[in-house]
Amino acid sequence: MIVCKSAGEIQKMRAASGLVADVLAELAGMVGPGVSTLDLDLAAERLVRAGGAEPAFKGYRGYPATLCASVNEQVIHGIPSKRPLIEGDIISLDMGVKMNGFFGDSAVTVPVGRVSDEAQLLLRVTQESLDKGIEQVRLGGRVSDIGHAIQQHVEAAGFSVVREFVGHGIGASLHEEPQIAN
Repeated sequence: MIVCKSAGEIQKMRAASGLVADVLAELAGMVGPGVSTLDLDLAAERLVRAGGAEPAFKGYRGYPATLCASVNEQVIHGIPSKRPLIEGDIISLDMGVKMNGFFGDSAVTVPVGRVSDEAQLLLRVTQESLDKGIEQVRLGGRVSDIGHAIQQHVEAAGFSVVREFVGHGIGASLHEEPQIAN
């Protein structure tokens, strides 16, 4: 069941999510050949704490890091390591924070230098599918319309959605309803 939030709760979620967006933008600017995912994780934790928040993932169900850093074929929850990124990789940076009792959580996928045409297509289709999902959000709309729009666009481009994991709501808990296939 989706729990309606008060204006004050929404403001706290917006602040936490704003910090996540700022940190992800900073990390995306750091991505490049020779940078390790551990370097990115250390920077993420420093930036999160400097922003007045706590890392949401670190210690959650035993996860050891602030950042989920998934490289190339890793779908989700990649654990940061000393392995350096190389030209042509793509990396998903996924992180969350807890601030003033509420969570923010988001991810972004970025290229490492020049990437293949297929990787460029994947990045473009991923952004477009997000946009198409957002277009479905409206008063009286169905949550399933969001996932359907995403899946249709992704599959029309020759890719597939990840069926084992979903997008999710946030609030006073890290994972709340709704769940959205993406």
